[in-house]
Parts: sequence; C-alpha cells; structure tokens
Amino acid sequence: MEIKVLGTGCPKCKSLEKITRETVEKLEIDAQVTKVEDIVDIMNAGVMQTPALVINGKVVLSGRLPSEKELTELLTQK
Repeated sequence: MEIKVLGTGCPKCKSLEKITRETVEKLEIDAQVTKVEDIVDIMNAGVMQTPALVINGKVVLSGRLPSEKELTELLTQK
C-alpha cells in the first residue's frame, strides 16, 4: 500500500502524518508512508485544501483531520 500525506507543513498536516504513521504501525499494515510538501505536487493531485491523504493514488481525505475510527476504516478498506 502506498500512502501519501499532502501538506505544506502546517500543524494539521504534521498531525495527519503522525497519526497516519501511528495507525499504520498499530494495525501492522504493510505500507509506505511519505510526506509531500511541494505545493505544485499537491495541486497536481487535485487537492485544494490540506491536509490530504492519498491511498494508492486516490485522494480519500482533504481539508481536515480524520477521527481515529475514520482513519482506521480508510486504511483497512480493500
């Protein structure tokens, strides 16, 4: 699984990266988590509000932080 956290470095973006990494580890998901901070790359992904979460090339969350339950559901969907 490829997971990208899109955000320019604001506190919410950093929080999303932190909770995503923690949840991936907790659920023992085989995933590569990367942080994308380049605004051009973020806009090319079609994201206008950060933070955003991209799983396997699909934007699944944008403009807010998810609850722990919602993040778990996003990461475990097939």
